[in-house]
Amino acid sequence: MFNLSPVPVPDLSGKTILVTGAVRGIGAVLASVLAEKGAEVFAGIIGDPDKESRELLKNTTVIPLDVTRQSDVDQAIRQISKQAGRLDALVNNAGVINPIGRLENLDSDGLLPAFEVNVVGLHRMAVAALPLLRESKGVIVNAGTGAATTPMEGWTAYCCSKAAARMMTRMLALELAGSEVQSFFIGIPPTDTSMQHEIRSAGLNPVSQIDQSDLVSPFVAASVMAWLCGPQAREIDKVCLDVRDEFFTAMMA
Repeated sequence: MFNLSPVPVPDLSGKTILVTGAVRGIGAVLASVLAEKGAEVFAGIIGDPDKESRELLKNTTVIPLDVTRQSDVDQAIRQISKQAGRLDALVNNAGVINPIGRLENLDSDGLLPAFEVNVVGLHRMAVAALPLLRESKGVIVNAGTGAATTPMEGWTAYCCSKAAARMMTRMLALELAGSEVQSFFIGIPPTDTSMQHEIRSAGLNPVSQIDQSDLVSPFVAASVMAWLCGPQAREIDKVCLDVRDEFFTAMMA
């Protein structure tokens, strides 16, 4: 369905990059791609990575990081400051889609975890990282989705929280403009990850009907986010982007 391939990622030697939600899926792949391109990578995870993810993360510094816990976030930034002395890019990849279900059947308080991770967690990470990012004139890359602008049946928590994350990114860009810290929200198409398994199991909207063979490889989104951490991205004046934008597809082999 989506004829997409990874974009060429530039050399990132000398860069220090923090990736949240790196225990599996796009986050683990991204951490691997960044390390392969020479970056010093801190991979924030919750829980234990599986065998595949452990292989992907072998050249990174793995740190426990729950973006809903201020103590975890503060400790991660302290460790990066002490160990690397700098931070050039923060990639807010941590995200949750649950609960999935028709909104009339959802418990209102059950929506809170999605907002805690997808919105408040994004803010918490950005604020904590800002002192280091201001020094490096770095970048914040927020993993997005088309669901931030398109309502999808069964995804009240995800669509609404990602819409808020999109606006949060625009607010970051607006209020940090004078600091030369750049912010991006990058839309990611349906990708072959464990989150997509949850979507297919729920079967509530057209995305759940996409065959696994038609899903995008996680290396595609990872390559675009890695590219946004590099020097060429400093020339982009848009905040809200999508992996499927012609700008990126033109670079795909």
